[in-house]
Amino acid sequence: MNHNHRIKAIFFDLDGTLRHSVPEGAQVFDEYLISLGYPLIEEARHRAIRWEYLYWANSPDLRDDLLAHSADTENFWIEYTRRRLVAVGLSPASAKELAPQVSAHMGEMYKPQSIVPDDVRRLLPALKEAGYILAVISNREKPFHDLLASHQLSEFFHFSLAAGEVDIYKPDPGVFHHALNRANTTAPETVYVGDNYFADVVGSRRAGLHPVLYDPNGIFPEADCPTIQSFDELHEVIESL
Repeated sequence: MNHNHRIKAIFFDLDGTLRHSVPEGAQVFDEYLISLGYPLIEEARHRAIRWEYLYWANSPDLRDDLLAHSADTENFWIEYTRRRLVAVGLSPASAKELAPQVSAHMGEMYKPQSIVPDDVRRLLPALKEAGYILAVISNREKPFHDLLASHQLSEFFHFSLAAGEVDIYKPDPGVFHHALNRANTTAPETVYVGDNYFADVVGSRRAGLHPVLYDPNGIFPEADCPTIQSFDELHEVIESL
């Protein structure tokens, strides 16, 4: 692979980008609703997934829920479930009534496997060999070194950064500025790859990086940035910058 000498560093999001939960929570959530007799059209399921991305992009709703339920994980997830039920099309009253049941089902039955896709495993050694500075920046609260190690990914990255370590969460550009300082690169020399348009593209662009959206399921067809559906496509995107 040729090394684009304009680009010195490539930063990645973690969850939903390098690491995936199988099956996805949205799939289990929606299948349970259908089993309860709530028919979900594809448009509603798509709308709810987009809502999830917006919610987890350090949204005001997320911050409110964390503040209200900081010491009560069960009620946090009930409130999250209520919000998602509204997003998928239930009335506010029905969502409030059903949320405890759906949340309990998810807590009991959702036990996903954590995997790294094959295209990621093909990509990272090639990028490392090409000499790029590689890093992972996540909106997680705590460092995730052990997780990277458990998936045999640690050797590829110069560092990882959890937003909670600096108390600045994507899409705030500050977390990217911290990463640039650690990598000793400038924003125009750096690419950021993530699956959440609202957090990853908006945040990295605000910081001046080159955003690349990983969108294998076509959740953001209107995205105004380079988009890939497989990491096998990333080489070409980097070379075009």
